[in-house]
Amino acid sequence: MALHQPQTSFDLLRVPGLGRLLRWRWGRLVMQLVMLALALLVIYDGLTGPQLASQNIAAVSVWVHYRGLVMLALLLAGNLFCMGCPFTLPRTLARRISGRGRRWPQALRNKWLAVGALVGFLWLYEAFDLWASPWLTAWLVIGYFAASFVLEALFAESPFCKYVCPLGTFNFVASTISPLQIAARRADVCRTCVGKECVNGSPQTLGCGTELFVPQIKSNLDCTFCLDCARACPHDNVALAARKPLSEFIPLPVRPFASGAAATRLAASAWPQRWDVAFLALVFAFAGLANAFGMTPPVYTLAATLSRALGTRSEALILALIFGLLMVLLPAALGLGAAWLSRRLGAAQDRRANRGSLRVVFARYAPTVAPLAFAIWFAHYWFHFASGALTIVPVTQNFLIDHGVTLLGSQPNWSLGPIMSEDAVFLLVLAALATGFLSSLYALSRTAAAEGTLKAARRAMLPWLALWMILALAAILIFSLPMEMRGMIG
Repeated sequence: MALHQPQTSFDLLRVPGLGRLLRWRWGRLVMQLVMLALALLVIYDGLTGPQLASQNIAAVSVWVHYRGLVMLALLLAGNLFCMGCPFTLPRTLARRISGRGRRWPQALRNKWLAVGALVGFLWLYEAFDLWASPWLTAWLVIGYFAASFVLEALFAESPFCKYVCPLGTFNFVASTISPLQIAARRADVCRTCVGKECVNGSPQTLGCGTELFVPQIKSNLDCTFCLDCARACPHDNVALAARKPLSEFIPLPVRPFASGAAATRLAASAWPQRWDVAFLALVFAFAGLANAFGMTPPVYTLAATLSRALGTRSEALILALIFGLLMVLLPAALGLGAAWLSRRLGAAQDRRANRGSLRVVFARYAPTVAPLAFAIWFAHYWFHFASGALTIVPVTQNFLIDHGVTLLGSQPNWSLGPIMSEDAVFLLVLAALATGFLSSLYALSRTAAAEGTLKAARRAMLPWLALWMILALAAILIFSLPMEMRGMIG
């Protein structure tokens, strides 16, 4: 096995105070209990509070604040939501029910189900106007708790987190641009470790729920940042280490782990060369565009056209067709087309370039879209967050007043909303998209350059460059259109 990990010159777990809190046996539990309290508040107000979305904690906190804040957390630190996820709180109880549990079916040990769940979740969001229904939002949270507990009780690893959960899938892909990654401090310690407690667990701490072995972690994909590995390791050899920007998407030198050889070789990417993982990256990008497009006027024109052409008034069916095209068919067709052209163009100049099957070429280049995809989602969610962050103040005031508390004032101030002007928000959107595109371009060029001569590399990357440019321009066009200000007064 190979050691392909970031240098541990900075380790968040070594920061005084914070590191000790994170490594503390009950550190994650404290975070989860805070998130549990917020989840219970969402359920309570969603079921019993005012059903006008802009006046209900469930709708405002979930569809405006959670999404904006989680993108900021992913950008600055990593998968902090999964670290404090309240849905996995019953994990210990579920494990006691299941004992060792059965293995997740081999046919489902991939990301295809996760891709379907992510697309399905985004379709449900639009088809049933989840953003406008506090009641449905509350039941969505309840459903998450139930699904997580059932799957945890039935299976040995954490299949809900790794293979099913749409939020987890979203966070996994988005966290690949994050500056932190789980790593081993000293390779020799892991090499001689007998118990492998980081993955197997210890008497006091469960091991990694997604069954990742620390010295073999190459990517933030599948890592929930739970830090159970750090708590279980008897050698204190697990770091939450800083890494170079975009390190998951560019070839990196790696050293053989099992031997003491000093020679290095060039790894193609930290991502596995699989159809499902590469396709997930593309779906993540196209879904970001589709989700934003669903809030602009042209989508209603398109829906009306399809309704007349098909002779149906079923909004759910029309949206399924639109989202199926934008989130599944387009990324599949354009991604495979780009891979085929890339293989042909590169091979025309250099026989060594783009060697391998269509799958290998597809899996090599498709993940480089992740920085641009993250930028699209960040631009969208921060458009709404920056335009309505302060709405949580009157909503909380209204909740307290309804329950006989006037701690924050006697009357809600419903005029509160934006924290940035419209011009500043649009500049933020453009800056995010430009940064994301340039980051994907850099990752793309480095990936292509590792495969052959310079001339061949330039030719091989042309189809992917064209596709990433189309995505970036489409995002700018969509964000230039009027967009529904969901969850806000007026």
